[in-house]
Amino acid sequence: MFVSLKLRHQRPELLAPAGDLECARAAVENGADAVYFGLDTGFNARARATNIGEEQLPELMRLLHERGVKGYLTLNTLVFTNELPELERVIRVAAESGVDAVLVQDLGAARLIRAICPDLPIHASTQMTLTSAEGIQIAKELGVERVVLARELSLEQISKISSQTDMPLEAFVHGALCVAYSGQCLTSESFGGRSANRGQCAQACRLPYELVCDGEDVDLGDQKYLLSPQDLAAYELTPELIAAGVISFKIEGRLKTAEYVANMTRHYRRAIDAAFANQPVEFSKQDVEEMQLSFSRGFSPGWLRGDDHKMLVPAISSSKRGVFLGTVKSAAHGRVAVQLACGIAAGDGLVFDGNRADNDEQGGRVFEVWQRDQKLDHPVSIGLVELSFQRGAIDFGRLWPGQQLWKTDDPKLTARLRKSFTSADPLRRVPLDLRVEASVGQPLRIVGCSTNGAACDVSSPLPLEAARKHPVTEDFLRSQLGRLGQTVYELRNLDAAIDGFPMIPLSVLSELRH
Repeated sequence: MFVSLKLRHQRPELLAPAGDLECARAAVENGADAVYFGLDTGFNARARATNIGEEQLPELMRLLHERGVKGYLTLNTLVFTNELPELERVIRVAAESGVDAVLVQDLGAARLIRAICPDLPIHASTQMTLTSAEGIQIAKELGVERVVLARELSLEQISKISSQTDMPLEAFVHGALCVAYSGQCLTSESFGGRSANRGQCAQACRLPYELVCDGEDVDLGDQKYLLSPQDLAAYELTPELIAAGVISFKIEGRLKTAEYVANMTRHYRRAIDAAFANQPVEFSKQDVEEMQLSFSRGFSPGWLRGDDHKMLVPAISSSKRGVFLGTVKSAAHGRVAVQLACGIAAGDGLVFDGNRADNDEQGGRVFEVWQRDQKLDHPVSIGLVELSFQRGAIDFGRLWPGQQLWKTDDPKLTARLRKSFTSADPLRRVPLDLRVEASVGQPLRIVGCSTNGAACDVSSPLPLEAARKHPVTEDFLRSQLGRLGQTVYELRNLDAAIDGFPMIPLSVLSELRH
């Protein structure tokens, strides 16, 4: 997709979720500009996530800043009066640890931060439900420096707000959607005493419901999940979001796996870079399927294209579905015949459509794939295949012709994603610029700076001697100083000021490089 842009002066930030340290590493290695996370001490809207230990916070911020990545702390629950002393302590810890900003919902929390840590940036959480320039102005008066817009806004509404305020605007571009305005839903609290505004959402919107109209039950057939929206997936709308004035693209998912974080981050990194360069944002069928495999209840543009309730809530399922694999043709003799709509291989996970509310949904890992009476040892994506499973994994009596099934896991994809953030050799490196001063009779001097703010200025202990045979060259310096091994750095620019014909021993150059 290609849309001509009214380009902004700054590339939009890509903001990824980090439910734990491993997720933070996955975000960094796959191209995030910033990560957001909560502490296990509370005050964040994802109490069920592992979260970051308070004692881990200084080290996390050091690692993020070393890679040129920002870290935002979520303190986005409503706070009781008796909790204010503890909240104040956590705010001070955040500031001392180098947190780049704090996300808040509670107006009192915003006032408290301004009073005790006036230099700590405040971002208004989406739970503040800011949907207009007038509301944003009130937040600005509280000291808010960025607003996470309500997810219920359309592109047209975002663009209008952007034209009416100078407040930096952040928007969710991917992940789970609430059926109600975030911050305004009391369903979980009223059903079971678990308040979403205290980080304890029970996800009542993902449960099955019956529709009653004028006292009469309405038969909706397979439509049971009447309040469960599909997931937001705005990758194709990246150019329009930039043009609308969004300066930060936020991925939802602090309860998701590190592989999910890696997958979504790398895809949106590519989309933002292409759109900002005025290049087409193109996603292949394989790209979309890979994203769906990490987690998907079905992809949609959410409210960004406007209201389309039937599209947003198909009501067929509320759980992870992944990629549509195909339909059952027959089931007999320990095998299921399936007409394929996507690729499958032995070891892949799948699930058959069924009524999850009645515990009628079943699935498992594929043991063998057969096609034309031949057992396949490679993936296949077209035609009719027969799938077998471990003994007892599938009740064949509960399968029927025409039943849909979904691919939910691809171990090879999972392994590839995991390798992106567990390898000892960093996938993402920090650009390093060096200036080398090499003159006969003077110490060798190397001055460096990087995009993460790090700098160095080192010199050899002894002056350089004149070369007898092989004087130093810029190409030689580049090849030697570019050997940065398993550090987080990569040589971007080298400026060599060479005077005379100096000779530099490899041992000296190696020592200074280290």
